[in-house]
Amino acid sequence: MPTPHNNALEGQIAKTVLMPGDPLRAKYIADTFLENVIEFNNVRNMFGYTGTYKERVISVMGSGMGMPSIGIYSYELYKFYGVERIIRIGSAGAYSPDLKLYDTLLVKDAWSESSFAKSQNNETKKTLKASPELNKEIAKKAKKLHIPIVIGRVHSSDVFYAEGENKHEFYFEKHKCIAVEMESFALFHNANVLGKQAACLLTVSDSLVSHEVTTAEERQSAFTNMMKIALELAQKMDV
Repeated sequence: MPTPHNNALEGQIAKTVLMPGDPLRAKYIADTFLENVIEFNNVRNMFGYTGTYKERVISVMGSGMGMPSIGIYSYELYKFYGVERIIRIGSAGAYSPDLKLYDTLLVKDAWSESSFAKSQNNETKKTLKASPELNKEIAKKAKKLHIPIVIGRVHSSDVFYAEGENKHEFYFEKHKCIAVEMESFALFHNANVLGKQAACLLTVSDSLVSHEVTTAEERQSAFTNMMKIALELAQKMDV
């Protein structure tokens, strides 16, 4: 049952999907961690793969950048392919001075000034939560793996290159956002609308406080802690 953006056939996508923004990160995860891999999507080079991890079937697919992009792909996965839960695994810029490069964040909720939710079904909330039960399981899995995580709110922004004054202090102080990314608000909204589950694990790729940055290659393949947590969690979920 292909869609305009996904040429997967019925039964090719698992109930649990890990969703990095970068399709090459999806390929890296499939090549590095999964066995018996099939490629189920290559439309617009938004690669999607299904394979086994510790004998459990798991899928991984890129989302692209921004809320409109993840909005399309996550909606189709939930609505047309029977996916029950999506775990976003992405990068974030730190607003908090306490966050360091490579710290792993578990998103409690996402605040956004975006009109995505209002445009989609007239939702007026500006803060949307991840699925609490899924987050609880992720936190337990991280503890078992001895991987420290920071739990908090993120700013889901529509704009990467903002003109004028740097407002990260404002978002940190007024809205209690410890980091910024560009997708989780739309993912959480789609999960709410369709009665599904969604969570988001992020790795700090740069800091708006210290101005430290990671390379594009590191963002693609070196953020292994969040990948390990997500894979172990997905392995535990029902197929």
